[in-house]
Amino acid sequence: MTHPVRVFVTGGTFDKEYDERTGALYFKDTHLRDMLKLARCRVPVEVRTLMMVDSLEMDDHDRELIVAQCRKCDQDRIVITHGTDTMADTARVLGDSAIPDKTIVLVGAMIPFAFGSSDGLFNLGAALAFAQSLPAGVYVAMNGRIFDWDNVRKNRDIAEFEELS
Repeated sequence: MTHPVRVFVTGGTFDKEYDERTGALYFKDTHLRDMLKLARCRVPVEVRTLMMVDSLEMDDHDRELIVAQCRKCDQDRIVITHGTDTMADTARVLGDSAIPDKTIVLVGAMIPFAFGSSDGLFNLGAALAFAQSLPAGVYVAMNGRIFDWDNVRKNRDIAEFEELS
């Protein structure tokens, strides 16, 4: 039997909406359940929204909340949807927090799901697969690749994640 994967939603580009009148991006609600349905996901998933923020606005208190929720949840397989701008920072906080016996995968999107041509659906599927198959630890999953928490950064020049070394 497959154990359920806990998904914590924190916001980021994954869940942004577009206001056609003002051109602004904003948060309304998570798209995660729609994404799982569209992808025909058969993995048991338990979703909890922790916050809906742009990762550039995420602070130490927000990251402490994420760490605390990862520690106290019953599941040992966790996916965290997160904005890409500071996803590596949150991964480092989680990695430094030494949460034993849990596999934690952070995942994001460069294009909002609501735009229809998002990389988010693919990234989410990969993150769920990585969370089920990798050993305990903290990882970042983007564009089919997996990175260790202490060896990843977002390269803004090419809009991709890469290893530090």
